Amino acid sequence: MSAEAAVRAHGLVKAFGDGEARIRALRGVDFEARLGEMSFLVGPSGCGKTTLLSLIAGLLAPDDGELEVLGREPQRLGRREQVDFRRDNLGFVFQQYHLLPALSAAENAAVPLIAAGRPRRIALERAGALLAELGLAARAGQLPKQLSGGEQQRVAFARALVHEPRLVLCDEPTAALDADTGQRVLELLRAVALRPDRAVVVVTHDARILAYADRIAHMDDGRITRVEGGSSGERP
Repeated sequence: MSAEAAVRAHGLVKAFGDGEARIRALRGVDFEARLGEMSFLVGPSGCGKTTLLSLIAGLLAPDDGELEVLGREPQRLGRREQVDFRRDNLGFVFQQYHLLPALSAAENAAVPLIAAGRPRRIALERAGALLAELGLAARAGQLPKQLSGGEQQRVAFARALVHEPRLVLCDEPTAALDADTGQRVLELLRAVALRPDRAVVVVTHDARILAYADRIAHMDDGRITRVEGGSSGERP
């Protein structure tokens, strides 16, 4: 695995169901996401984007092909090893923010650190500092219901980044946001999350945010059909 590659997939195959109901979600996917880059997976609904993201996260196992994530093969890890690997190395951002309604913004952002056994005070300090980077210092004590959609998504970003993961996986992070808010939160994600030792992979239908990608992998019918960007390090 190249020192620059956070994710490298070759010939990935994944199907669901049996017999006539069998659906081939991935049909031999080759994909690479590099450290220091924001890679987008785009394509129509049902083309396999979220399935590929789930394989990268270790939530599903491929039926065939090769997959390395940060130098490890998720499908070869035991259940406990997979949980520990995700906890220590991966951050997740979803379309629905999945914030805990009874916790403040800072407490929600601190959850990964608290779950990893870090002292609550230290976890909240780190979460508060990250929320400040995301422009939410004044909102850290608010409950999710007191925040706008864009603010809730920024809290979700903080939660994904608070434990310093090397790989951040985002599934339709702007789908529930209006155009202006979606672009602002992607700009913030790029500014705060992207650094030389971290890769960000974003699944999206939102053409309005493609300018924030370093490389764009287009998917259709379970395959990557073309890749834009990445060779020169410039955004397309």
